[in-house]
Amino acid sequence: MSQAIDYLSPDVPEQLPWYDVPLLVASDDTVKGYGQLVTDPEEFEIEIVQWPAQGWRPVDLGTGDEGGVIEGVFHSEWQGEVLHGRNDAVDGHYILGWSNNPGHASPNDIAGNPERVLLWHMNYHPDGGQLFYPLDHQPFVVPAALPGDDLALENIVALYCDGSQGLYIHPGIWHEGVFPVTRAQSFRDRQGRVHARVSCNVAQEFGVFLNVALHVATS
Repeated sequence: MSQAIDYLSPDVPEQLPWYDVPLLVASDDTVKGYGQLVTDPEEFEIEIVQWPAQGWRPVDLGTGDEGGVIEGVFHSEWQGEVLHGRNDAVDGHYILGWSNNPGHASPNDIAGNPERVLLWHMNYHPDGGQLFYPLDHQPFVVPAALPGDDLALENIVALYCDGSQGLYIHPGIWHEGVFPVTRAQSFRDRQGRVHARVSCNVAQEFGVFLNVALHVATS
């Protein structure tokens, strides 16, 4: 039986090798398959997946998908070299990652914006999609991978959004909380109310931290 994950005290080593995740500038083409870019969060419909049948008898039409959508604000804030997330919609509090190996990451205030997130965990929601819309209209990054429980490192990407639009991800898409490119940002969050979550501790399963760049390289 799986145990509840302590997101404020991640079960990871103090240091691991880093695996570089490709950073893609979000566009209609690069986001295709993962979700879509959203200009108007008010009019956007969140996908809700019907509860699966347990055997050969089907779930009655019009049932199993009535939980609806929940909404709140997702706060992402760097405290020193530690990235904290708080999702008011589901009352979730997390350490999303670090800008240095966790055994060396300082919680004290530092100057400047971080260059990376060392990510230890990804998850997906089988019951519904999720929308992140930037209230500060600043760029942000969301890691993503296509559905399937056999998560592979080479299938993980990071989507760099310029802040002019929100990012919606389909049900079943691997992701993590939204990463700010500045010290702190807030995002409108809309997602399925059931909020089922399937997790992968990347550090434990693969022996690496995912190195997610927060800035697009310029020539």
